[in-house]
Amino acid sequence: MKQFWVDCRPWNKEIATTAIESGADALVVDRAENVKQLGRITTVAPDGDIKPGTDVIECTITDKASENAAAQAGKNRYVIVTTSDWTVIPLENLVAQSDRIIASVKNVHEAELALHVLEKGVYGILLTTSDSAIVRSVASLLKSSGGTVGLIPFTVTKIHPVGMGDRVCVDTCSMLSDGEGMLMGNTSSAMLLVHAETLENPYVAPRPFRVNAGAVHAYILLPDGKTAYLSDLSIGGHVLVTDAKGATHTVIIGRTKIERRPLLLVEATSGNVKVSLVLQNAETIRLVREDGGAISVVQLAPGDRIMGCALEGGRHFGMAIKETIREK
Repeated sequence: MKQFWVDCRPWNKEIATTAIESGADALVVDRAENVKQLGRITTVAPDGDIKPGTDVIECTITDKASENAAAQAGKNRYVIVTTSDWTVIPLENLVAQSDRIIASVKNVHEAELALHVLEKGVYGILLTTSDSAIVRSVASLLKSSGGTVGLIPFTVTKIHPVGMGDRVCVDTCSMLSDGEGMLMGNTSSAMLLVHAETLENPYVAPRPFRVNAGAVHAYILLPDGKTAYLSDLSIGGHVLVTDAKGATHTVIIGRTKIERRPLLLVEATSGNVKVSLVLQNAETIRLVREDGGAISVVQLAPGDRIMGCALEGGRHFGMAIKETIREK
């Protein structure tokens, strides 16, 4: 997730309030005390959570020497970078050397450029503006710039009940849309896209904030490319939401519910890639078809095409590792 910092120097209460309401991660201020009356948010200030000079420095890039100095500083702290004529080349050089570069920007265009430098983009941006509308626009850009997951169609080979077990519902702090869901799998090498409970059903009302995800042991793909066991998710954490085309964004976990339910196993293949997932055996549990529509697990049949992704297998505390690991 890209960091969104907003510069409120000199103190600008309107910009600070808009930034907090728009979901900014931190405010850069002269005095952290000014922020306390507005809400809880990380402050970058001499008396704040992140301290200038110690945790973060500001650098203006004017030549190769200043660029080298910023790169060196970025090895052990955050660096807020301002370019004199706002060219992308210095940012590319810095992003190639450090994962702690924060680009100072003034508008949506500059923010979009910084977020896509060398594809991976900067660690975050620091927005300097006196226009609240620009704050909201940049916040919207960051929310929509979650990147993409390379989805591929899998052909279902097997669906069969496996008995009772514990499954996890992931309830988010966001309303999800038709076609959106979360990626889960029995192994970390391949996952299926499980549709959110956004659709009408004659038996229960839609729960657009929920994904009935799978059994407690399953892996879920997280925003930073790591994975977690469904049983390890907790309130206030973040999970990745993916649509049928692979576009992603991040949502906050409001709660998880673990309940004992009848389960079934879905297995599918795509070329040499095999995927499987244990899900609740219920009509409201849906996967995503190749055309982007949802299909219930009770209607699923061998030969159906459903969307998922293939990943690098082998994980240690959720991080991909180069090691011989067999998951079966």
